[in-house]
Amino acid sequence: MKVKFLNYMYIPALLTLTLVVWGCSSSNNFYKAPKVSAFKGGKLPAPPGMVYIPSGTILFKGSLDSGNVGKNVSLSAFFIDETEVTNKQYRQFVNWVADSIAVTDYLQDDQYFLDVASEDGERRRINWKKIKRISPIWRSSDPSIVEKITPMLELKGSVRSLNPEVVKYRFSYLKAKGNMKKEYVTESVPVLIAEDIWSKDFPNSQLTSLDANYFTHQSFDYYPVVGVTWRQARAYSDWRGKEMMANLMKNSYLSGYQLTFSLPTEAQWQYAAGGRIDARDTVAGSQLTIDGDDGKEKLAVNYKQGEGTYSRDGATFTLPVKSYIANKFGLYNMAGNVSEWTLDAYSPSAVAFVNDLNPVLLYDADEDDADALKRKVVRGGSWKDNGEQLNSDTRNYSVDYEPHSYIGFRCVMSAFELPAAQSKTRKYQN
Repeated sequence: MKVKFLNYMYIPALLTLTLVVWGCSSSNNFYKAPKVSAFKGGKLPAPPGMVYIPSGTILFKGSLDSGNVGKNVSLSAFFIDETEVTNKQYRQFVNWVADSIAVTDYLQDDQYFLDVASEDGERRRINWKKIKRISPIWRSSDPSIVEKITPMLELKGSVRSLNPEVVKYRFSYLKAKGNMKKEYVTESVPVLIAEDIWSKDFPNSQLTSLDANYFTHQSFDYYPVVGVTWRQARAYSDWRGKEMMANLMKNSYLSGYQLTFSLPTEAQWQYAAGGRIDARDTVAGSQLTIDGDDGKEKLAVNYKQGEGTYSRDGATFTLPVKSYIANKFGLYNMAGNVSEWTLDAYSPSAVAFVNDLNPVLLYDADEDDADALKRKVVRGGSWKDNGEQLNSDTRNYSVDYEPHSYIGFRCVMSAFELPAAQSKTRKYQN
C-alpha cells in the first residue's frame, strides 16, 4: 500500500497567500458584516388615495350555486384605491387623451412641445405644464384653436362635444388567451363613456336628467363613474399607472421600484372587501347596519332593500364614494353603491384550476369571439341590487364591451412585501 504525503514545499506559499488575504484586515477594503436590525413589524406607506393591503389568505369560492366549495388562496401585498374611481378622476383621463390628440395630431405647434421636431418624425414629448393652462383644449374658445381641432369634435344639437371615434387611448399589453401563446399587442380604446346609460339600463323610467348631468356636472364630481366598459377601465388603469409612476419617483419609500398597475384580480378584490387577514377570521355583527344618532340601527350600504325600495339607505341611486364608514382596511363601499370590474375572465369553475398563490384567470377575447369568452368578473353588488349580492364572496359577470349604470371600478398597484407581524424577531427566555 502506498501512502501519499503532503509536499511541504508548498506550505510557505500557502501561508504567504493566507497572510496576504487576512492582512487586508488593517485596510478599509476589509469585508465587514452588515448590521441587521431585528424586525419589529411595519406598514408600507401608500401612494395618495390608495391603501396598503398586507399579504393574507382567503377562502376563494366558485359560482353562486357551488355552495361552500372553494379553497384557500394566498395574496401577496398590494395597494388598492380606497374608493371607487370618481367622475372627476375619469374626466381627467378623458381630457388628457383629448389634449394629447389635439396637440400631436391637429395643433402641431412647437410651443406645446418640449422637443424640437426631428426629420425622422420621431414622436415628441408634450409640455404638459403649458397644456394645463389651456386644458381641456377641446373646450377652447380661441378661434385659431377651434378651427384646427374641428375634426375631433361633433355637435349634439348646439352643444359641442368630443367625437368618440377620434378620442382613443392607445396602449400595449400582454394579450392572454388561456394557456395559449401570449403576445404583446397594441390597442386603441375609445375613452368616452356612455352618458345615456341610465335610460338604456332602465327603459320606461324617467332618467334623462342623470343622462345629461351625472358625468359632466361638478356636483357629481365625487360620485363613482359609471357607463364604463371593462376595456375602458383597463385603459384607464394603464394611464393611471404611468401617471402614478412619475409621482412615485418623489416617494422615498417607493422610488426605484417597477410596480405594475391594473384592475384588481377578483381574489384581491375579495380579500380587500372582507377586511380580514386570515380565512379563519369572522366578521362580528352585521355589515349592513350602523347605530344612528337616535340609537337605532340604520342601513350603511347603498343597495335595493326590496321591490321599489331604494331610498332607505339615504339615496335612490349612487352616493359619493366616501359615504358610510370604511372597512378594517380603510376601503369605502366595497359592498353596494356600484359593482366593480375585476381583471379576471369569468368561469364558473375558475376556483378548480387557478393557482393557490395570487390566483387570476386571464383571457383577452378577440372581437369576433363569442360573448361567453368576453365575460369578466364583477364583484360587490350595487345600488340597484338586493342584499344577497352584497356578500364579498358573491360573483357575477358582464361582457367586456358593455357599460352599465351600476358598474364602476377601482385600481390596484403591486407592492413589495413587508414581513408580517408573525415574523417579528422575538426574544426567548431560557
